[in-house]
Amino acid sequence: AFVALNPKNGAILALSGGYAYFNNKYNRATQAKRQPGSGFKPIIYTSALEQGYTAASLINDAPILNPHSSQEENEWRPENYSHKFYGPTSIRTALRKSRNLISIRLLRAIGIPIITKTALRFGFKQKQLPQKLSLALGSGYASPLQMARMYAAFANGGFLIEPFFIERIESSTGNILFQAEPQLACDPCQPESTQKTATRIMSPQVNFIMKTLLRDVVQRGTATKAKVLERRDIAGKTGTTNNQKDAWFDGFSPTIVGIAWVGHDNSETLGRWETGGKAALPLWIDFMRYALKDRPEVELVMPEGINKILIDTETGLLANEDASTGTWEEYFRTEFAPTEYASLPEPIYELNENQADTEQSE
Repeated sequence: AFVALNPKNGAILALSGGYAYFNNKYNRATQAKRQPGSGFKPIIYTSALEQGYTAASLINDAPILNPHSSQEENEWRPENYSHKFYGPTSIRTALRKSRNLISIRLLRAIGIPIITKTALRFGFKQKQLPQKLSLALGSGYASPLQMARMYAAFANGGFLIEPFFIERIESSTGNILFQAEPQLACDPCQPESTQKTATRIMSPQVNFIMKTLLRDVVQRGTATKAKVLERRDIAGKTGTTNNQKDAWFDGFSPTIVGIAWVGHDNSETLGRWETGGKAALPLWIDFMRYALKDRPEVELVMPEGINKILIDTETGLLANEDASTGTWEEYFRTEFAPTEYASLPEPIYELNENQADTEQSE
């Protein structure tokens, strides 16, 4: 299945729900109820930012045992796709590398009710959201069209749009019989505009940071294949469910959202290595190569209330000028910017031969 829409007003630009309508009239783009997998994680990270976490916050990537008291989840042993654990990891790296255990830890720390409320703001229904920790890994369900609506909110600055198929209907004589009146993602809209404004569901600051995180997925994460498009204004998230039953790439530019899904109707596995980045992302790339061909690259504009600060990557604190560890320029909401400096390592002094002898004799 594939869906593309305009994130500014919800106009559906392309939609394919299968191989051939005459063979099977089931429209997977609009009717399928599939697990979104890691494609759901941006909702977890949006909630985390709203709760005061930053892109530099460190979360421990370590095993989670007996995460719930219910019998159903006592035997649940979530793992990262690599089957490895990486210790303290920044939120930026965690989303870029799609670390499952960090998403679960965030959901557990923030609380399922808060994550659920965030998902409802993005257009999900309560029945689509299981009230257990596996929600952090996208164990609910959604259609590709619904995922397009979700990701449109990241693309358009933080507004929930309503997808629509028909712009207008004209009679044979040119009379307009129907005219769509979509809600526009703009804040504020043009003063003379009479069109309705879509509901804002994210602050400009949270939306901006989420865009940088999702762009990082393409530039340095699980979707680097998309760099073949040679654009820095594309972003998205790969998604793969258990046993490779669903492969997704949920991606966007500032002007087009595209959702690619691959799977079997009977939920058979696609194969051991058929991840979102391998099975679904190439479809998205092929579409976007032509859809974005004549569209100029759009620079990401930093809103008020955001600071760009040089930090120490190991601690998330302010970097010292003479730091020997790695540094990174990170974006922070002003009120959550770090104020402490990372401590410098203790200096190592070289002893001359006389000093060394003295130390040994003592």
